[in-house]
Formats: sequence, structure tokens, C-alpha cells
Amino acid sequence: MTETLLFYNISEGNMSFQRVMTRLKAFIQADPRSEYVLSIGTDSHVHHKETKFITAIHLHRIGKGAWGCLKNMIIPRAIQSLHEKISTETALSQELAYIFTSKYLAELSDILIPFSDEGADLTFEIHLDIGRKGLTKDLIQEMTGRIQAMGIDAKIKPDSYTAFGYANRYTK
Repeated sequence: MTETLLFYNISEGNMSFQRVMTRLKAFIQADPRSEYVLSIGTDSHVHHKETKFITAIHLHRIGKGAWGCLKNMIIPRAIQSLHEKISTETALSQELAYIFTSKYLAELSDILIPFSDEGADLTFEIHLDIGRKGLTKDLIQEMTGRIQAMGIDAKIKPDSYTAFGYANRYTK
């Protein structure tokens, strides 16, 4: 399945999932004594006849920069239901998170283990484009519950920057 996933970022162009993993590992190996937050988030934008979803992978070296990439998905209809849109965003993030938790998260953590007594750490989160203000507040319990059922921390606005900040920039 990971062979068919295609990601991109502005400076490096298209990348396979294996290339994404190589880049994530290299980013961590460049400073293995740091704290990292690996987050996945999806945002969407309804256009005239389609809905564009962007799922982002964002690796933040706390206080020292970040690396990220994106994946597009287009549904060839304008999704009008807020619940359907947010549910799809959540599902896309969950699908990618499952790939990490099933194998690849351990590979990233293994890089940091020798430095754990020096503060090295990796936190894994899913960032949801929902918050306590606005129409999405009624969806918080359902969507965060889906993420927490996977054993993953769920972040909402204002702490869900991967979804509402990074991915959002590329949905327009």
C-alpha cells in the first residue's frame, strides 16, 4: 500500500512514502538529541464541482525547525455536509497514521533511543481541523474519540497546526 502513496513538498517535488521515511529519518538523525512532534493532519476546501483534501505529515524539531510534506486527494463533488467533510478529513489522517503506527513509527523512535537520557523524544499526534468555536464544536467528541481509540493523541484548534495551518495553505 505504501508504494502507491505519492507525497510532495515545495522544495523537493514528488516523493514516494519510502522517500518520505528517508527524509524523516535524516531530519531526526541530524539532531538526535532533540524533542520531536510528528503530526498528521488533513484539511479540505470545497470548490465548485469538487472537494480537495490535503493530508500533511509534519515533523517538528521543537524550537529548531520542521520538515513536512503533503498528499492530495480530490473527491469529484462539492461536499456540502460539514459532518461528512470533517469525517473524511479525520479518516484520511487515521489511514496515514495507521501506516506509521503499524511499522514506521518504531523506526523513527529507534533513532532517538540511544539519546533518550539526553532529552530525545518523539511524540505522535493527529491534528484535527475542529475547535471549540464555530460549527465544528459539536464534532469534537466524535472525531477525537476516533483518534484516541487508535491510541494516538488528538489535537484540536488552536493546537492542531498541521491541519489548520500547514495543510490549509494548500487546499485553495
